[in-house]
Amino acid sequence: MSANGKGDSTRVVAAGRRKDWTQGIVNTPVWRASTILYDSVADLRASGATDTHHRLFYGRRGTPTQWSLADALTELEPGAEATFLYPSGVAAIAAALLSVLSPGDELLLVDSAYDPSRGIANTLLKRMGITTRFYDPLIGAGIAELIGPATRAILMESPGSLTFEVQDAPAICAAAKARGVVTLLDNTWATPLFFPAIEHGVDLSILACTKYVVGHSDVMLGSVTAAPGHFGKLRDTSFQLGQVASPDDSWLGSRGLRTMAVRLRQHQASALRIAEWLAGRPEVSRVLHPALPSCPGHALFARDFKGASGLFSFVLNGGDDAARAALIDGLDHFGIGFSWGGFESLALPVDPARHRTATRRADAGPIIRLQIGLEDTDDLIADLDAGLARFRAHVS
Repeated sequence: MSANGKGDSTRVVAAGRRKDWTQGIVNTPVWRASTILYDSVADLRASGATDTHHRLFYGRRGTPTQWSLADALTELEPGAEATFLYPSGVAAIAAALLSVLSPGDELLLVDSAYDPSRGIANTLLKRMGITTRFYDPLIGAGIAELIGPATRAILMESPGSLTFEVQDAPAICAAAKARGVVTLLDNTWATPLFFPAIEHGVDLSILACTKYVVGHSDVMLGSVTAAPGHFGKLRDTSFQLGQVASPDDSWLGSRGLRTMAVRLRQHQASALRIAEWLAGRPEVSRVLHPALPSCPGHALFARDFKGASGLFSFVLNGGDDAARAALIDGLDHFGIGFSWGGFESLALPVDPARHRTATRRADAGPIIRLQIGLEDTDDLIADLDAGLARFRAHVS
């Protein structure tokens, strides 16, 4: 139950559906616009001189279609001020960072971060004269020792999207606030339903809405939800960058959002069953699922999270890349592809060790990341069972 007394399923169904936007229709219609017409020159000038939030001004500033989804995402984050939408999750990460960093600043970035986040830090931010230091995802309150005079922001990702370490976000946020440092969290894995980031002290909560918000693997979309005092700079920076999510994609995001709670429950149940099954297999060295005690940071997950989604990894017990490929290539119900959060299951070979700089990994074998979709769990287990047989044959 949320702070406003509504359950998660009620909130995702009702959020953002203002009557002046829906106009009696269940779903907010698709308002497509570039030019907005004014009644007079005086009206035009007056419009440009005032706040355009939730008011038609020019298509790039949004229409009720975008505002509806943005407001819905804000309502899912207790204590948040407002949300800005972006054409992708990476665009959301970049805009959020650019809104809080300037030349000469330092960013602390978790070593288990999504590779595009590392790419932004090591290329775009570096060219701007912004330095990045990577930190151990399990550092917790110890991050205070890394905060220096130039540190302006900390970008977390919890759990990490390849190796699933859970961070002590409340402790990191507390240390940051004591030094006036802004905290950002890529909260795509948990969504606000399983980890209300603003409530836990995060200043800017980022979602690749492409994943669980949309839920159907057919839209690129991102969002940043800001705690009080942080939205103005985020919005101004995003306007200056020309960022805008299309009304059609925003409409699809809103449609997906309405079933997100029920889909997450199924993703969670299926993924946990499969993770526990894999944990008992001799071909598997370790399962990296935050809800399992074997996952780094599991105690923090049990303390802070309301649930788990459908993405996790497992480490094979020996073997090489060819044996891993043999397992994956013959799967019937798992596609091979990037992203996750859709209705279909995916299997992806991942090699996180080559991206790490602050921490080192010593895994017993190659790693496979699974996105567990909405198929029958028995079918997925049978598919993986056959895959593990191919792995054994390749190794022996």
